[in-house]
Amino acid sequence: MKLIIAIIKPFKLEEVKAALSAIGIEGMTVTEVKGFGRQKGHTEIYRGSEYTVDFLPKVKIEIAVSAEVVPQTIEAILKAAKTGKIGDGKIFVVPVDEVTRIRTDEHGESAV
Repeated sequence: MKLIIAIIKPFKLEEVKAALSAIGIEGMTVTEVKGFGRQKGHTEIYRGSEYTVDFLPKVKIEIAVSAEVVPQTIEAILKAAKTGKIGDGKIFVVPVDEVTRIRTDEHGESAV
């Protein structure tokens, strides 16, 4: 099993969700986060004062999937989240050693 973590632009969330549903991904965890990479933030003017916005709003999606569907999952996220502009985000794939569904005590892939 793998945990796919995708950091994307907030306005792309619905498109990514639809793309993942289309390939049979049923569950995900979504968190509103802030961060920066090469984008390095930007400056804004508020009430006549200029200030730097270092951390930009992003959305973090976490999806636990079997190793066999990782390539399709990544492809779906890429196609749905890509704008072609800086700040589109990143996708990380992390191994998962164990999963347990609390309600039923199921273990492994059946718990997902």
